[in-house]
Amino acid sequence: MTIEPELDPARVEIGRFYPQSPEIVWRALTEPALLERWLMPSTGFDPAVGTHFLLSMPDSSTAEIACEVLATTPGEAMTWSWMDLRAPQPARWIVDWEVHAQGHGTRLLLTQTGFDIADKRQKMARNAIERGWRQVLATTLAEVLDQL
Repeated sequence: MTIEPELDPARVEIGRFYPQSPEIVWRALTEPALLERWLMPSTGFDPAVGTHFLLSMPDSSTAEIACEVLATTPGEAMTWSWMDLRAPQPARWIVDWEVHAQGHGTRLLLTQTGFDIADKRQKMARNAIERGWRQVLATTLAEVLDQL
């Protein structure tokens, strides 16, 4: 039995429409100064494949995310690995970003996979991460895009 991606409880998938052009949304995803304004401060971020970088939560001394750019299709899609180095049991997840022109704006699709929901900690992490992404995409990223 296969699980349809949209029904897979082990993945976070969030689509969000923005009235800005795909080029503007792509800039917010790939320019380090803009990424820092809506996501987290980064060290070493560059959208080139193979780039290793760190994301740090400014309000938490316990969160440091190690990432690697695994794939990039300029203007369209990017894939990162994602691991919280300071978690009690670090897990490696994959974050995919897709940018699609839609009407007079852009549809951004974020998908994060790799959660083992049979593991209680991972299931809790998955749920917390989904809430976090929904909040960040709806407010912080939207505010940054409004300023561009």
